[in-house]
Amino acid sequence: MGMNLPARGRGRFAPALSDINVTPLVDVILVLLIIFMVTAPMMTRGIDVKLPKTESGADATEQRLIVSVDRENTVYLNDRPVNLNLLDDRLKTEMKRTGVDFVFLRADQDVPYGRVMLVMDQIKKSGADRVGMVTQPARATPKKSTSK
Repeated sequence: MGMNLPARGRGRFAPALSDINVTPLVDVILVLLIIFMVTAPMMTRGIDVKLPKTESGADATEQRLIVSVDRENTVYLNDRPVNLNLLDDRLKTEMKRTGVDFVFLRADQDVPYGRVMLVMDQIKKSGADRVGMVTQPARATPKKSTSK
């Protein structure tokens, strides 16, 4: 005859369940990963500026301040919209903060020349020593040989 004794650990003084179910945690993390992978390219989108093409171009890889003017004549300082009247003050602040005195000017090819010159005037008022105009390199056209 056997006697049924309660198993150790069952009852009132049972130890806490120490197993954690990680499946829901992994599901949530994977969903968040997918959301961030889909939305990240949308957040890094720049300003749509159709640059004019030139035969010679400058390398824009150094750390510089960038002023852009898009097709709607909106002025941007480093991808942030700024009022044209406040551009020189903002540039002064950025030049003091970064120590950079070279400003790149990117303007859409459809922006009127007068508007570009107003922006350039504000850049010069800010005390920028050097201003570079950013263009897009034109495709090299093959030269016709003139052999006789």
